[in-house]
Amino acid sequence: MSQPIPAATATPIPRSVFLGGLAIAVAGAILFSTKAVIAKLLYRYHIDAVTLIAFRMLFSFPVFAAVALWKMRTEAPLAVADRWRILGLGLVGYYLSSFLDFLGLQYITAGLERLILFLTPTFVLAITALVFKRPISVREWVALALSYFGIVLVFVHDLAGGGGDTALGALFVLGSAISYAVYLLGSGEMVRRIGSLRLVAYAMCISSAASIAQFFALRPATLLIQPMEVYGLSLVNAIFCTIFPVFMTMVAVQRIGAPAASQAGMIGPVSTLFLGALVLGEPVTAVQLAGTGLVLAGIYTLSRKKQEGGAVK
Repeated sequence: MSQPIPAATATPIPRSVFLGGLAIAVAGAILFSTKAVIAKLLYRYHIDAVTLIAFRMLFSFPVFAAVALWKMRTEAPLAVADRWRILGLGLVGYYLSSFLDFLGLQYITAGLERLILFLTPTFVLAITALVFKRPISVREWVALALSYFGIVLVFVHDLAGGGGDTALGALFVLGSAISYAVYLLGSGEMVRRIGSLRLVAYAMCISSAASIAQFFALRPATLLIQPMEVYGLSLVNAIFCTIFPVFMTMVAVQRIGAPAASQAGMIGPVSTLFLGALVLGEPVTAVQLAGTGLVLAGIYTLSRKKQEGGAVK
């Protein structure tokens, strides 16, 4: 799933810089979306979501811990209230959302998982309207209708083949998307105040600690002994589907701004759909393509509204 990102830059961007930043954003989105495919491969070795996420965090934790220590030494200490906020954000935004996501992937296709997660901006919009009483515009209603109709289309298609398991998996991933939407809403002010790199590093450390503690609380330590293929895939999951996308997204935002980088992320569901077919043998049908197109159209409509008046040229 996508990381919290700062606001767009305020000056026009040279074409060469923009194209380079766009390429980085697209590559980061594809890598992050590949997480679902790697998880499905890992499940073939009969590990569960608790073990999968523990290995992912074990391998990625040293990098985020190093960044967190660097930030602790080079920047002013956080206020006590901010420390509690980051603790809550780390547990909700990375630990809970990741755990629910990997639980869902045990039951549904990688393509459906990515489409549901891609609804996160619409959940942010809905929560803002319900909690903060912000009215929803006509364009936003159109975006919501397109996105959810696309999801229903793919869900009904997959439900015919997966039955109750598909419904259960979709609910888990839906919970993941909602929890991450809560994280995004809660992190907006902190990103502006302490910076996205510092927030992500701290939150990922908290998530890592929670995921690893959960493993030792619920599973015997002997499950750490796995075939070499599990270690290899977990290392790929940590480096190429977690660490690289986080930093690539930040570099892209610095170069081309948040709106353009966010739109580049729209390649995620498409790449997952075809990677699932190529690597996992998941079918790509006309219904899935139509549903994916509707979701992308809805998110694009929503992102265009947010981009109006931006400085990226």
